[in-house]
Amino acid sequence: MRIPPRASRIGAAAALLSALLVGGTVTATTADAAAASVGSICYGALPSQAHDTLDLIDQGGPFPYSQDGTVFSNREGVLPRQSSGYYHEYTVITPGSPTRGARRIVTGEESQEDYYTSDHYATFRLVDFGC
Repeated sequence: MRIPPRASRIGAAAALLSALLVGGTVTATTADAAAASVGSICYGALPSQAHDTLDLIDQGGPFPYSQDGTVFSNREGVLPRQSSGYYHEYTVITPGSPTRGARRIVTGEESQEDYYTSDHYATFRLVDFGC
């Protein structure tokens, strides 16, 4: 199994470790709270089509749909709040569907994090490449 070259999201864990090593306090941000409510999914538990989409993202395309790579606005507010243009969405092909279907990968700026949704943005899970 190939692991895409993405940095894992360590925000809250890094803050805690830093506080323990050098002293200080740890405060949660709204982004941390939103990320905690998102949940996670192991890379290996994703459908194979999501692996294909992540590979295409790594390669810079070509993508099967013209909407792939467009800005995701996070209107639902499920993902941590970021500036406009931070998130981009990509289609995860659904076999047998005549349309794009409901499955997507949403990436954070510069592919620092990848989120998977199977229900058209109602819920998201942060992809964990380490399990």
